[in-house]
Amino acid sequence: MVDVPGKGAAVAGGLWRRIIRALYSPDSYGLVLLLILLTYALSAALTVSWATSLIVAAQIAAVWVTLRAARARRSVQAIANIALGVAALAAIVSLIADQQFHTYSVVSWVSCALYLAAPIAIVHHLLRRQTVDSETVMGAIAAYLMAGMFFAFLYRAVGAVQTQPFFGPQGPGTFPQDLFFSFTTLTTTGYGDLTPAGNPGQSFAVLEMLIGQLFLVTAVGKVVSTWRPGQGRGGLREHHDDR
Repeated sequence: MVDVPGKGAAVAGGLWRRIIRALYSPDSYGLVLLLILLTYALSAALTVSWATSLIVAAQIAAVWVTLRAARARRSVQAIANIALGVAALAAIVSLIADQQFHTYSVVSWVSCALYLAAPIAIVHHLLRRQTVDSETVMGAIAAYLMAGMFFAFLYRAVGAVQTQPFFGPQGPGTFPQDLFFSFTTLTTTGYGDLTPAGNPGQSFAVLEMLIGQLFLVTAVGKVVSTWRPGQGRGGLREHHDDR
């Protein structure tokens, strides 16, 4: 078999062009992935009170783009818009009034609802797709990451309302610690340095482990094993029996 000069470079160039178009397209899960990573980075790096508004802005962008890419129903988008407005209002109040505890609790619970609705919308959209292509792969990964973000906000919200510290002797924890614990639990890495002191945190952690493993094995694993990059956006692999 003779290699055509420049063929590999042309294929690589075409792949990079598709990736760039996906990242800039408002209807692409590539942009969703970027916004999820941005939200995670801001949430993990910024712990001062004024950063709440910036984090909420990133959340609003991530959820809004997700619902658009997932072609969510108008009723779902309308409810999400109301929730986003509540989160934004709570973040503004936290900047101009000394109500940090109450507004942070509101933002946490609203974020839980948003990051629960977003991956559900993604999965619903992917189930309706007739092809397995790059968008399907990115959508499955985005839903998996959003599940981790959902549980992080859930742990934060539970810790804000329960009387005992969420992590027991290790204290209530910061949101970066909630993110770390959530994703190590989702992937069942389990370093053991952070553990919920009691329920409902322990039950939620078990639920996250089960969801993480089942989703990774059934959804992400199936999509990645079926997708063939060389077949483009209509890349559903066909199985042929050699006889």
